Amino acid sequence: MSPSDVSPPGGPRTGRATPLYTPDQRRRRDATPWTLVQGVLAPIQFLAFAVSVALVLRTLASGRGADAAAISVLVKTALLLAIMVTGAIWEKVVFGRYLFAPAFYWEDVFSMLVIALHVAYVLALVSGVVDTRAQLFVALAAYAAYLVNATQFVLKLRAARLQERVALVSVSRSAA
Repeated sequence: MSPSDVSPPGGPRTGRATPLYTPDQRRRRDATPWTLVQGVLAPIQFLAFAVSVALVLRTLASGRGADAAAISVLVKTALLLAIMVTGAIWEKVVFGRYLFAPAFYWEDVFSMLVIALHVAYVLALVSGVVDTRAQLFVALAAYAAYLVNATQFVLKLRAARLQERVALVSVSRSAA
């Protein structure tokens, strides 16, 4: 893999937004079952995140429920890893590479931090090198990074949807 294979999109700015998907990529996105898998896993992961945040904060505040909090973070981590693996497959189908496709370069970069923090929590839990409170703060750091990353993806996908609507309006106006 050469450096250009993982470099972010660049080049001169024209003032027009580059479409997230080419027509071929859009067709591949719409045809692959991995799009549905991502659409199902993302809200499930967010629900697990919300429940886990509540359990982690309860444990930090009261000292109770550490086992439930730990299990919830492990469930959230498993969902994250599942969505990352299936997302990489989706990216390969749609863009021709498993990670760091120009359209999702920065989201993928930040995803690596999210994964690292979740794995750091699991390692801290399993090894016991730090106490429960420190472990839960690692989980909260992982969750803060996840929230930023999820926001990146939501904003990117909303922008893509808007671009597609604008393109449809332009096509229908030019056909009229």
